[in-house]
Amino acid sequence: MSSLLSLSNSLADTVEQSGNTVVAINTGKRIASSAIHWRNGIIVTSDESLGRYDEISITTSDGNTLPVSFLGHDPSTDIAVFQLQNSKLTVAQVGDATKLKVGHLVLGLARSSEGDLRAAMGVVSVVSGAWRSMNGGNIDQFIRPDITLYPGFAGGPLVDAAGYIVGMNTSGRRGTVLTIPAATVDRVVNQLLTKGHISRGYLGVGMQPVRLPSNLKTALNLPTATGVIVVNVEPSSPADQAGLLLGDVLVTFDGIAVSDTGDVLALLNNSDRIGKTVKIQIIRGGTLVELDVVVGERPAE
Repeated sequence: MSSLLSLSNSLADTVEQSGNTVVAINTGKRIASSAIHWRNGIIVTSDESLGRYDEISITTSDGNTLPVSFLGHDPSTDIAVFQLQNSKLTVAQVGDATKLKVGHLVLGLARSSEGDLRAAMGVVSVVSGAWRSMNGGNIDQFIRPDITLYPGFAGGPLVDAAGYIVGMNTSGRRGTVLTIPAATVDRVVNQLLTKGHISRGYLGVGMQPVRLPSNLKTALNLPTATGVIVVNVEPSSPADQAGLLLGDVLVTFDGIAVSDTGDVLALLNNSDRIGKTVKIQIIRGGTLVELDVVVGERPAE
């Protein structure tokens, strides 16, 4: 019994400590979503839970309501970022999500619009490598905790057994819970703070998937049975300058096989490729041709 009581007290202490960084984010909805004081004066939350970005306020642990200003968002990773002026809130102790293992105890935290702290406990049910969201965002790690995402929990933190915040919880498909890892949150926050928008690579082409004849796939020793055909090339774009033509079929990009437009967009979403020369392989006239293309930056919307 003493061991169980010790565990219970330890969990309660972890909730209290980490909960000081959790706020409610008020957008006029009946039930407020949650958010995390990620860095000094920087609030992060689930983008899909907001609905709007103006006249937003947060409710802190002491029940105070404070205004925040919208800094930017990345719908592809479901992250929205706000600025809080003259912040005295506790800053999140961010941990390393790569240390999570299946079976580890974790906590999901939330705060109500009245300032009440809420918690849900579970275990990590799935951990795997990097993945691409349905909106094309590159997520550094796949984490699925076995916790219940009660109303208002979206945008709140996932806390490990040591009390570190290792990511932000959001809704997955069919009611599942997914956690956006801390590394992805940091990457998005860094870009929004330095550039004011999310940088994405740009080729300047219109594309659509196309199935390749089996004899051509065999003759050229291609890794997939489909490629991406170029249906439009913007003048003076990176693709135009590299010599891409209508009808070219893209089969590899920077050494990675592509079989769908989503594959290309996911590779371009990596801002590290912007300004760099990458090799692409295309099929032109039944022959495999290699071109060098300097990846541009997609104009900000």
